[in-house]
Amino acid sequence: MRARPISRDVLVDELAERVSRWPRGRRVRVVVDGAPAGRPETLADDLVAPLRLRGRPVLRVSAGDFLRPSSLRLEHGRADPDAFYEDWLDVKALRREVLDPLDEGGSGRVLPALWDSRIDRAYRLPYEELPPGGVVIVDGTLLLGRGLAFELSVHVWLSAAALGRRTPEEERWRLPAYERYEREVRPQEAADVVIRADHPDRPALLL
Repeated sequence: MRARPISRDVLVDELAERVSRWPRGRRVRVVVDGAPAGRPETLADDLVAPLRLRGRPVLRVSAGDFLRPSSLRLEHGRADPDAFYEDWLDVKALRREVLDPLDEGGSGRVLPALWDSRIDRAYRLPYEELPPGGVVIVDGTLLLGRGLAFELSVHVWLSAAALGRRTPEEERWRLPAYERYEREVRPQEAADVVIRADHPDRPALLL
């Protein structure tokens, strides 16, 4: 792959423009995937205002609010990279409560958050209705290759060296999971858009 350097503002504008090309009668599901060190949630947040300026209702969802309860998530301990890879995310709930309702002809009723993993309790939030033409932006990690439906997938990619350097010491046990993700899912090939983020202030599109 070759890299095209791009400013953060231009990157956000290009992504928003790409999303806005979808027909106005269709709901659009966007995922911004990447290890926390790449801050995919920041890019997802940055897309909200430009899309609303283009007349698109936007709902932000974080996959981190669809983790399984700790009794299931931490069954093999708090620092098991394989469990982190396979068992932490409640894939069925994310599909059922967020993505499937936005299928063509779906209800459009989305649950914005399900489980607060900090206190291990359900959020109990009301459903929100996303009208036709609306966009849901989901951020998270290890989201590709799970059979989740998205109209546009964006992967924030870090080299192994940058990922190791920018991952906090208390989260370094997760690095084997990210290595497995690279090996098994190949997110650089699976995503529609790949952004190299080794240097946060100097992103590049991988073409």
